[in-house]
Amino acid sequence: MRQIETLLGIAILIGVPAFAQRGTSSPGFSLVGLWSGMYHEDELERTDPGPPPGDYTGIPINDAARYHADSWDADLVSVMEHQCIPHNAIYSMRGPANLSIHADIDSSTGGLVAYVIDGTYGGASRTIWMDGRPHPSKFAAHTWGGFSTGAWEGDTLKVVTTHIKAGYLRRNGITFNDNATLTEFFDLHDKFLTVTTLTYDPIYLTEPLLRTESFVWNPYQTLAAAHGYGAMCQPAPEIPRPYGWVPHHLPWANTVVTGFSDAYGVPFVATRGGAETMYPEYREKLKTMTIPPPKTFINKFAQEHAGAETPKEAAKEPAK
Repeated sequence: MRQIETLLGIAILIGVPAFAQRGTSSPGFSLVGLWSGMYHEDELERTDPGPPPGDYTGIPINDAARYHADSWDADLVSVMEHQCIPHNAIYSMRGPANLSIHADIDSSTGGLVAYVIDGTYGGASRTIWMDGRPHPSKFAAHTWGGFSTGAWEGDTLKVVTTHIKAGYLRRNGITFNDNATLTEFFDLHDKFLTVTTLTYDPIYLTEPLLRTESFVWNPYQTLAAAHGYGAMCQPAPEIPRPYGWVPHHLPWANTVVTGFSDAYGVPFVATRGGAETMYPEYREKLKTMTIPPPKTFINKFAQEHAGAETPKEAAKEPAK
């Protein structure tokens, strides 16, 4: 009897720590904490005033996506059904976001089940399952947050997200289809969290779209209800419109899309986007194009130098 008790005790002493370690160990860092968004990457596009209509540069869209973007009208966000739509998983980390991330721990084993990300615009919380579960059937419901699973690759957390509702890649009509998938890589550098994203869309993109976003650890970050969601967002008529009105532009009738080219002196062909506009080699092609005068710069120069020649006028003066 004593031998049985001794062997049982040894088994408990050996087995319990091994089981506990298996449930709590993690090869990477912990995402838990408060993270404030940093917008030094594409700030004007990601915050206010947002991307101008017709700026499709740097996105590998195809003709179908371009056609869709040309049909889009910014007044769409004023329609009651669209006023409180949250940012989807593909865009939520890129838009205005002060994140609050907590861990879901299995109380019986101490193992990490999931990370939950709150604080994105519109309140579409994301759950990153870390317990090895598979993605659901393609017929499962699609949500704004999608279905995410995570696994460590060294000190990098790789997250794959599927089942995302269709939404925009850029807030000027460039969209993705609900067949799109998102792959993210979370890396920690001191107190800075970098999220590298790859968006795959077989319908609207000719190749993956690569982008990055950065966050800084901020334990003093103020917690508040998600902006534009729940009690913070109550749809209401904003401007008088006929019943059933849907803002849009008919094919080839959108005159607004040329505004970006005119304002910033970018050849209109280059503003139409496509995979080639993502790469440095495209600069050689730009050199063969006619560069329109940048009206934004010319007007600003005129305001700041009243009475002086504008750059355009100075260029016309013959050299002495």
